[in-house]
Amino acid sequence: MIHQVISSVTARIRERSAARRQAFLARIQRQADQGKTRAALACGNLAHAVAACSSDEKGRILDMTRANVGIVTAYNDMLSAHQPYQGYPDIIKGALAELGHSAQVAGGVPAMCDGVTQGQPGMDMSLFSRDLIAQATAVSLSHNTFDATLLLGICDKIAPGQIMGALSHAHLPTAFVPAGPMASGIGNDEKVKVRQQYAAGEVGRDALLKMECGAYHSAGTCTFYGTANSNQMMMEMMGLHMPNTAFVNPNTPMREALTRAAAAHIATAVRHNTILPVGEMVSEKSIVNAIVGLMATGGSTNHTMHVVAFARAAGIIVNWDDFNEISDIIPLLTRVYPNGKADVNHFAAAGGLAFVIRELLDAGLMHEDVDTVVGHGMRPYTKEPFMIEGKLEWRDAAAQSGDDNVIRTAANPFSADGGLRLMKGNIGRSVIKVSAVAPEHRVIEAPAIVFDDQRDVLAAFDRGELERDFIAVVRFQGPRANGMPELHKLTPQLSILQSRGFKVALVTDGRMSGASGKVPAAIHMSPEALLGGAIGKIRTGDLIRFDAEKGELDVLINEAEWLAREHAHADLRKNAHGTGRELFAGFRSLSSSAETGAMSFGGDFA
Repeated sequence: MIHQVISSVTARIRERSAARRQAFLARIQRQADQGKTRAALACGNLAHAVAACSSDEKGRILDMTRANVGIVTAYNDMLSAHQPYQGYPDIIKGALAELGHSAQVAGGVPAMCDGVTQGQPGMDMSLFSRDLIAQATAVSLSHNTFDATLLLGICDKIAPGQIMGALSHAHLPTAFVPAGPMASGIGNDEKVKVRQQYAAGEVGRDALLKMECGAYHSAGTCTFYGTANSNQMMMEMMGLHMPNTAFVNPNTPMREALTRAAAAHIATAVRHNTILPVGEMVSEKSIVNAIVGLMATGGSTNHTMHVVAFARAAGIIVNWDDFNEISDIIPLLTRVYPNGKADVNHFAAAGGLAFVIRELLDAGLMHEDVDTVVGHGMRPYTKEPFMIEGKLEWRDAAAQSGDDNVIRTAANPFSADGGLRLMKGNIGRSVIKVSAVAPEHRVIEAPAIVFDDQRDVLAAFDRGELERDFIAVVRFQGPRANGMPELHKLTPQLSILQSRGFKVALVTDGRMSGASGKVPAAIHMSPEALLGGAIGKIRTGDLIRFDAEKGELDVLINEAEWLAREHAHADLRKNAHGTGRELFAGFRSLSSSAETGAMSFGGDFA
């Protein structure tokens, strides 16, 4: 029996979305009614599409009884998470050729790394790279020569952007093919320790660089549970992966077997018409399942925007009230950094997503009756893949957790509610990741110190001006102002102040990394300062009450004075140029609010 809150939130989303969803599904049907689009292409169109293929490949693509799969890849050899994708097209093509089918690399999409751009000018383009990726995915598929889509993408903006783009060709069956996390390196406690030592001037750059290179050391995603790994969790919770494939390390026999299996499965399913188009697969129930997974695992705050965005791409309207209501009843089942000391490899070894999904299903806390790439229902996702005598098999997940410090049952969770919470008051609406914040740090009443640039926070720390109780208000960081950069660069300094006994919190219309959390941070403040949000009224010295337990955030000021106070203005010209930021002016000017997905498309997405 499904939990009443899950049922009621899903019903509310369905009712709210009815008109948009109906129009979206009608568009899918019109696309499907056209039949196999490759067959409708003129001879000249087809000749261009196969000109570079071998004769065998040409034969399979021109045979309309065979499946031709479009690959959209985020491969580059600079980023550890995407470097393993280099050989994937050949693996996929080989697997399909054995079955008489074909695949083509339809196109590539950019892949930024927030780890590289953290605190740098390039971070101002990071969020909108998601929209660019969506557009690039749509362009890649626009040749209309494909019967299905395989998406090769993992990290922060890549997977959300790819699914948004794929939903513009929602009549095609679609699956993600992950590449997995790198092997575990230096432990998370050691990382935090050295970063704080460096911020405090106790160790030099050489020690910091040695530690960072020991933590981020090989191919694969970063091993902490940030946005990238939260992406992989959600794709499985939505049934867009082959079961339990998210956290298998790259360059292993198991990884290659899973890649071959994904390719073979989707082509065979297309041939036999046993798989639904992605636009039908991504439903109100699967979106709710994604949010449930986010709460149960303490996932990234970035998804309070990304889920909203790709849901809208499917004609489904969700908001932060939905997130908050679901969070209230979803138990926290995992402790993975920054919510604990373990990394995703430890999580996978302790039972992984198969264990979590089974617990949620058995407790009635997620929808079982959804469509996935492997058929109807989520039970296949309670199984783990194994290599048995060289063959891939799925077997039931472990009956018990392999480590109660990392993963627990729904009957014995780490906490009774989920990892995210809505914060609201006279400043506006924001979100906070509470799962990593110790209870003693969740309620703060302190004066504001207002900044218009994260670099000014760091400079004030270096000058010794922040040795006190305070709430840092960092404004003009929203999508319209400067592209909404992450402010994770502030975490070591604020953590140091917290460890010295000061009451510290952050309030911002910008983002924090999915790896942040120990310092309480009310982020994604909406409306943002540039659009007249009340965060632009706060002045240094204003007393702020920050209550993450109750979800309340208020400036403690006479109401009449507050209403009469003028909004501040900031000179944003320094953010307009450099590193290509001038090319994103249109994105910034068109962006919706954080709560509506921070999208720059307009039209159906407004």
